[in-house]
Order: sequence, then structure tokens, then C-alpha cells
Amino acid sequence: QVQLVESGGGLVQAGGSLRLSCAASGRTSYTYAMGWFRQAPGKEREFVAGISDNVGNTYYANSAKGRFTISRDNAKNTMHLQMSSLKPEDTALYYCAARYGVVTTSINYHYWGQGTQVTVSS
Repeated sequence: QVQLVESGGGLVQAGGSLRLSCAASGRTSYTYAMGWFRQAPGKEREFVAGISDNVGNTYYANSAKGRFTISRDNAKNTMHLQMSSLKPEDTALYYCAARYGVVTTSINYHYWGQGTQVTVSS
């Protein structure tokens, strides 16, 4: 079992930046593929960014490309999402997720955090 805890969400004005963090605990001896997802009210949960296990290949949704950067520190069991040039449409609950195998843009991840709220005001 892996426990994931997100932090770093908050209220920011459009054009601002936030850095989300995800801390993993539990069975962290295995290096998981990890991802960030978000879910806005009334919408489905959607992929934002993903990062592979040891190699650290990164993947982004079109909405995140050029504005968001995903990174991980395997020694510290942490993952981050640096978000800049935020827009009101980025407002959502952001989830950290981990899975065995490769990054996927589907919600087919084995472990999920509780989410951290990001609100971008216009």
C-alpha cells in the first residue's frame, strides 16, 4: 500500500503560480509511475501530467503544456507540479496518483491522494 498526500493548493489570481507537492509513504521501495489529475465541479477527472518511474520521462495534457512542469525526487518520495500562467479554467481539485507500470492518461491508477484545491480568480 502507498499513501499519497497532496499539498500546496490555494487561491491565486489569474497569471499567478502555484507549486503542488505530493508526498508518498508506505510501500515506496517500488518506484511507481505517477501523475497529476484534476476534477472541476460537474466534470470528469482528467489527466494533467505524468512522470515515469526511474527514467523520469514526462507527459502533459495539451492544457498543461508550456505552463506546468512535473518533477519527482525518488530519494525523498515526493512529486511536484509547478504551475504558472494559471487561468480560471485551471480551477479544480488536484489529485496525485501512482500506478505500477507506465504512465497512462486514463484514471487507471492504483493509488490516489485526497486532493488539494486550486482556485484561480479572474
